[in-house]
Formats: sequence, structure tokens, C-alpha cells
Amino acid sequence: MGIDLAGKGARGRGRLRGERSASSRRPVAVIPAGGAGTRLWPRSRRSTPKHVLPLGDSGQPLLRETYDRASRLASEVFVLTEVAQSEIIQKVLPEIDSGHLILEPAARGTTNAYGLAALTLSERYEDAVMLVMPADHVVRGRAGVTKAVKAAVRAAATTNSLVTVGLKPSFPSTGLGYIHAPGRVTSGALRVRRFIEKPDLSSARRFMKAGGYYWNLAWFAWRLDVFLRELGLHAPRHLAGLRKVMAARVASDEEGASAAYKRLRVEVVDRSVMEKTDRLLLVPATFEWADIGNWSELGDRVRADAHGNSVEGESILVDTSGSLILGAGRLVAAIGLDDMIIVDTEDAILVCPRSRAQDVRKVVDALRRAGKTRYL
Repeated sequence: MGIDLAGKGARGRGRLRGERSASSRRPVAVIPAGGAGTRLWPRSRRSTPKHVLPLGDSGQPLLRETYDRASRLASEVFVLTEVAQSEIIQKVLPEIDSGHLILEPAARGTTNAYGLAALTLSERYEDAVMLVMPADHVVRGRAGVTKAVKAAVRAAATTNSLVTVGLKPSFPSTGLGYIHAPGRVTSGALRVRRFIEKPDLSSARRFMKAGGYYWNLAWFAWRLDVFLRELGLHAPRHLAGLRKVMAARVASDEEGASAAYKRLRVEVVDRSVMEKTDRLLLVPATFEWADIGNWSELGDRVRADAHGNSVEGESILVDTSGSLILGAGRLVAAIGLDDMIIVDTEDAILVCPRSRAQDVRKVVDALRRAGKTRYL
């Protein structure tokens, strides 16, 4: 499964359908679709990871929404995922063929995942622009997305830069990373000064007051050759290891490729490349966006009743306010609750204060330690 590097699409054996040079400014989209969203347990699990849940407005899986969005903007769309999730992906996207899946043998962080994607695509597309749009984001505002993506692709194609898309923070979030890009927009983009990992509340408030700070959406655009050059400069061991993986795949040695990939050190691309490069630009965007990281954040997006309760499914609520109640085909009754979360599924029920929503991952860790993998 995955891309056949030795097939007709390999360099020197003709162009793929839809292949374009960077000068065409129509990118090749890559949708990272990995992970399980542990803070959205018990609905998000290995068999139903976050990106296949209908958390957006359309009632469709987030992956489907992202794929449709990317298809409007790119000449070709690839999904980057683990081998273990390939069947899940194809159930959501039955129209995608194996040639448009870039498969990781195992999850090893975005540095390795994006490097694998860039090396794979460079065998076919040479200097094309690669557009990265994660599969698990909730997005509104088609016109705003189109404007931002086109600006990012144009900057990536013409400036030899890595480009990210950022949003001005609408509240002092401590669950998102920030990008400091002060100054005026020139040719649609800003020069990035630095990345800031998830800040504390006082820092987040200071960023909002100061201005020039943007939420890190992890939406990227770069020419393949530019990204690989920066990866080799700032993370040479990763690139060297990835080249070994690619060589094994070209030799049809998938077992060797898998072993080599699993030896790579786990690292996120923000730390390995984005924080170190001096070739990073940011395109400010205006569309609505959310990375639903926990149940409390989802509750903020579900319409609340007069008592502040956000409810899906059948329920009876007595003296209950400010709570998120998600049923699963059976009645949920609650009495005297305030700011609580109840998520019911066929085989598990989650109950916790909204203030502890970030700690749901601790339940997943506890289940793993206890060997109760049937709930994962």
C-alpha cells in the first residue's frame, strides 16, 4: 500500500496527471491524518480517531471536510497517515486510491512525517509547492481560507521560504502555540521572529495586548526542495534516516523501510525546523478555525440552551447548568450538576468537571497501564 516509487510516476518516467511546476502556484496538498485525540476519549479511539469524528458543522468527519477543502485548492491531494490507519482513511474517503496515501510505518512525529511526504512527492513533482492542511481542524469561511492559502502558496513559490498561516488570537488560549511576527505585511506575508510553545495565561494575555502574535495553526506551504534543504540544515540526522527509508522502499524492502523509520527520533517540525530556520514567513488569515482538543472546547461550539447546557441526544436535566451532555442512543439524566461533562458511548461513560477536560488523557494512560486495551 502507499505510493509506488518505482512506478510510472517516478522522476524521469513521465509526469503524473495534474503535475505542475511551482511557477503554476497550484500546490500539491498533503493532509496529515494521524493520532487518536486522547483528550476526546471515549469517542476518539484507535478505531475512531479524532479526524473521523463529525465535530464540525456539516455532520461529516473532519477528514472529509478537510479533503473537500484541499481538493478545491490543490492539483492533487494526498493523505499522510500510519499504515495502521489506512483502512480507516479509505472508509471515510472511498474515492482515494492507494497511490494517494503516504504511509508511515508508525507515528514518529511531524518532522519525520513531513520529511517522508516531501521526499516521496519530490520523486514525482520536483519543485512543486507542498501544502499541509491537518485533518482534524474545524474551519469556517471558505473565502478566507482560499485567500490565505493562495497567498501562502504564492509566497512559498516565489521567495524560497517556508510559509505558515496564522490567526490573530481571539482569546488568551493556553492550549495553542503562538508565532511572533511583528511588522507590516509585505506581499501578503510577515517575517517570523520566533515560535512560542503553549504559554501560561499571563503570557497569553500579554501577547494579545502587545499585538504581532498569531496562533500557530500548523498550516504550511513550502517548495519541496526548499523544505528538504532546511530539513537537512537543521535536522540532518532525520533527513539521512529518511533517505534510508526511501531507498529501502524503492528496493521494495518494506520491512527494512519500516525498521529504519521506527529508529528515527520522534520530533515535531516546529522544534526541529520552524524554530531554527531564518526562512520563515507568516500569512495572516481571517477565517474561523478551531483545533478541538478536548470536550470542553467542543462544548463551547455546541449551541447551549437557556441554562448553558450543550446537549446531543436524549436527556433529562434537573437543576443542571453549564454542562456538556453527549448521549449515544440512551437517555442521560442529570441532577444538580454545574459545569460538568458527560460523554456516553456503547461501552464507556466519561464524567468529569469541565475544568478537568485536559486530564482525560490521564484516563487513556491509566487504561493502557491496566491493560484494558479493549477500551482504547
